[in-house]
Amino acid sequence: MNPFHLLQAAPSPAASPLVQMVPYILMFVIFYFVLLAPMRKQQKKQKELLATLKKGDRVVTTGGIHGTIAQVEDQIVWLKIADTVKIKLNRSAIAGTTGEADSKEPAA
Repeated sequence: MNPFHLLQAAPSPAASPLVQMVPYILMFVIFYFVLLAPMRKQQKKQKELLATLKKGDRVVTTGGIHGTIAQVEDQIVWLKIADTVKIKLNRSAIAGTTGEADSKEPAA
């Protein structure tokens, strides 16, 4: 007989697999609402912006170049950055619109 048999803890019943998965499910739900849902919303908004680009829109590229769209092709955008300078960009290089009205003279 073991003299320490009274000090040993009684074996606990095994938790059900569903109860063991609850913390992981909760972490996924929190992860979804904190990271994935806002990221999907932003991607949808960017996709809509790129689909609605038109000549005359004032935009900024992912590289920080500001200009006016001179021509829109399938996946190519011609961006006018000076009176005689146009650059050819992929449509996906447009980060957003500047919200400024199209004007001949830049604001001083």
